[in-house]
Amino acid sequence: MTFFTKKRLVILAIVIVCGLILGRLVPRAILNALLGGALFGGDVL
Repeated sequence: MTFFTKKRLVILAIVIVCGLILGRLVPRAILNALLGGALFGGDVL
């Protein structure tokens, strides 16, 4: 497994972290938008 260079591991880690953050934030943002939550500073709909 010599193709796992340090640069590739760093990129992979960044992608995984971004995926986890988006996976947690996106459903919350959608629910906030549907419910007119405080995420966008008031009622959007």
